[in-house]
Amino acid sequence: MSDAQAAPRYTLWQLVRYMLGLGSWGFGGPVALAGFMYRDLVEQRQWIAEAEYKEGMALAQLMPGPLAAQLAIYLGYVHHRVLGATLVGLAFVLPSFLMVVAIGAAYRAYGGIAWMQAVFYGVGASVIGIITMSAWKLTTKNIGRDKLLWAIFAISAAVTVVTKSEVVWLFLGSGVLVWLLRAPPPWFSRGQANAVAAPLAGFFALDALDWHKLGQIGAYFAYAGSFVFGSGLAIVPFLYSGVVQEYGWLTDRQFVDAVAVAMITPGPVVITTGFIGYLVAGFWGAVVAAAATFVPCYFFTILPAPYFKKHGKRPGIVAFVDGVTAAAIGAITGAVVVIGQRSISDATTAALALLTVAVLWRFKKLPEPVVVAAAALAGLLLYPLARG
Repeated sequence: MSDAQAAPRYTLWQLVRYMLGLGSWGFGGPVALAGFMYRDLVEQRQWIAEAEYKEGMALAQLMPGPLAAQLAIYLGYVHHRVLGATLVGLAFVLPSFLMVVAIGAAYRAYGGIAWMQAVFYGVGASVIGIITMSAWKLTTKNIGRDKLLWAIFAISAAVTVVTKSEVVWLFLGSGVLVWLLRAPPPWFSRGQANAVAAPLAGFFALDALDWHKLGQIGAYFAYAGSFVFGSGLAIVPFLYSGVVQEYGWLTDRQFVDAVAVAMITPGPVVITTGFIGYLVAGFWGAVVAAAATFVPCYFFTILPAPYFKKHGKRPGIVAFVDGVTAAAIGAITGAVVVIGQRSISDATTAALALLTVAVLWRFKKLPEPVVVAAAALAGLLLYPLARG
């Protein structure tokens, strides 16, 4: 492991180019994106050690903000520290940001995106299949036959399905449980246990009550990025309460379209904040909203990263990370059910999701963008029939 850290098999610019590509074609939301990073960087290229990937996943789950972006930032930090984290994070987010700005301009110019309902009809169902395969790969690779981790996985999945959210205290508790059972510290064995665990949060929240609209946008989305735990669509209910109900910046229809834009564009789902910002205050609104959302998660990743790098190989930390990882994968699996309830609305979309799983199972090297493009065409063809 130390040899790999001292002499990485890749350059920073190779990793930046990879993240630019992933941000340009990586469909499926945070679950799929995390799966792509594991497949490409750990299994195929072997640029990142599996232990380092698991550390990044654990950190991304513990800290508030978008999971996929935080994982990408941490992987950039692994061998290239702050410069790597910064450039990789920008490369990962920039392509999807430019796409949502362009779509936002078209949306404002032409008064809505009617065709998007048809595209999302097909893509949304196909994405469920992609996420299902990613969740299956993560589960079989990281949990194996470990009964304790399977129990944590099952509980986390069930809680996610029931609450329709990811509970950070469940991640923390799972990590502490595995740590205390498998690598207990001396004070625990002496019966002197003290439980003190809480993630960093909130130092980017701002008071926006009397600011100009850009200031309001920046403050609100910084608050969202600082306090919302979970990945991808977990931020959507929080955004709805602010941009629709509290500020009245968007109508219900516009907000639903904003979520659809995030789902049919590659890259992190949270980039929907850029689209919302564009609708509220044009280009600079998009810049402020996206930056305010991602800057907190950047700091929440690079600040604790040195401690993960320095102490991550200790038995207690390894056990803690195993517990958090099992809970995180359980939550990801539960999210498949939650998102599926929103995206699979009839027999046609159910068939598309199952067909996606079958195709990816049979043709393991088939690029996901090809599957998504085919699903988009299927949606354009089938949506009028389904609604006719």
